[in-house]
Amino acid sequence: MDRSLMPWIIASQTIPILAIAPMIVVVLNSVGLTGLIPKALISTYLSFFPVVVGMVKGFRSPEAIHLDLMRTYNASGSQVFWKLRWPAAVPYLFTSMKVGVAASLVGAIVGELPTGAAGGLGSRLLAGSYYGQTTQIWAALLMAAALSAALIFLIGGIEKLTRKAMGAPA
Repeated sequence: MDRSLMPWIIASQTIPILAIAPMIVVVLNSVGLTGLIPKALISTYLSFFPVVVGMVKGFRSPEAIHLDLMRTYNASGSQVFWKLRWPAAVPYLFTSMKVGVAASLVGAIVGELPTGAAGGLGSRLLAGSYYGQTTQIWAALLMAAALSAALIFLIGGIEKLTRKAMGAPA
């Protein structure tokens, strides 16, 4: 899966989101999907890549000696995955989720730009730039940064709880 899908996943990130976001919004509007769905799809698109790359790195992280030990115990492929590869990948998952949540916030803001949404940080940025209100632009940027930081701290808290539940040192 890694060798067959990773080139396609990397190629998907060569398209600038500012170019594809308006197309996504227009296409989804033409089939009747409006509101949060286009923004969520754009956010998902941006956060998908860092999480996939982090998980691939995490699944590759077990050392050869650990894999040999699992083969010595005649472990099945699913046992190797659930008892070795998945626990080794969990730290990478949370690290990549922290990157992904910041990227998804950017995706939500970019997703608001072509729609002319009445509320949200993207519409505040647009309104501030149209009317030359630098205070409004800075306020939206600072709120985006604060929201991103809060979400990253939330993921960090969930990571600590998960590590504790898995018996890892704090």
